Amino acid sequence: MESQTQHHAPTLQQYIADQEHAVPFSRGEFSRMLRDISLSTRIVNREVNKAGLVDILGITGEINVQGEHVQKLDEFANQVFIETLSRGGQVCAVCSEENDDIVAIDNSDAKYVVMIDPLDGSSNIDVNVSVGTIFSICRRISESGPGTVADALQKGTEMLAAGYVVYGSSTMIVYTTGNGVNGFTLDPSIGEFLLSHPDMKIPDTCKTYSINEGLSRNLSPGIKAYLNHIKGESDPTIKPMGGRYIGSLVADFHRNLLKGGIFLYPGTSDAPNGKLRLLYEANPMAFLIEQAGGSATNGEKRIREIQPTELHQRTPLFIGNSAEIDKLHGFLKN
Repeated sequence: MESQTQHHAPTLQQYIADQEHAVPFSRGEFSRMLRDISLSTRIVNREVNKAGLVDILGITGEINVQGEHVQKLDEFANQVFIETLSRGGQVCAVCSEENDDIVAIDNSDAKYVVMIDPLDGSSNIDVNVSVGTIFSICRRISESGPGTVADALQKGTEMLAAGYVVYGSSTMIVYTTGNGVNGFTLDPSIGEFLLSHPDMKIPDTCKTYSINEGLSRNLSPGIKAYLNHIKGESDPTIKPMGGRYIGSLVADFHRNLLKGGIFLYPGTSDAPNGKLRLLYEANPMAFLIEQAGGSATNGEKRIREIQPTELHQRTPLFIGNSAEIDKLHGFLKN
């Protein structure tokens, strides 16, 4: 019975092709572009799964634009996505967290620009904790030729699609084109992603909170008051919320999406704008959570309404159950 159920589950490519009519301006290019992203994730997944067996762990000795040590697998994943998308012909530019500037591609008929975090949570690779890939897609605003920085610096409200891949006990790709959120699990026996989580919605009950509490002394009074509240410290009659923090945005977000929760990466006295990137992390996840019935803000406004001014712009991020985000805003205002 189980194999029969798997057999009837549509593959990612079948599902994308069936749903492409809902994507504005698409004439088949969109399906091919998502196919290229899917191919790249399978290549990266292969390397992640054998990372302990080959010389691919550890750092390269280089520092990326964010001032972070570049992991070997970071570099590999970045190269795979850029090369695959460049050859596909549908993309005029790729903007990656790992590159200082956009990678402009001279595909004369290309309509799209892709923003990507090739390997989120890569500092966890060496300890065998789940890592991921985050991506989003916008329609270009330049007329022709290679893509420009302006093509990338669009509000999150202009995204046509966004998604993430989690490389964990199973490999999943979760994505939206603005018509709900669907999850596909990789069946390694056939090398295909199969629909396993249709029409994903974040549960109404917020069970967990995710924050790096090692930053506690640098948090604002509003954040501290909120944390005291959800832990039952300011009101012993409240059932405490469970704390779960992995340190990989994809893994924390994925758990909260499935189980109900709120993820907090606020600004601190040391880093007022936080450390997460608007284009590569916050915007794609905001699109996904809104399509799943949740909310995403920077503490003052909706993430997707922020106008980017630079490629590696950072932002605080509060994302998860809508009611809990509203409650947090009350503490921040007070």
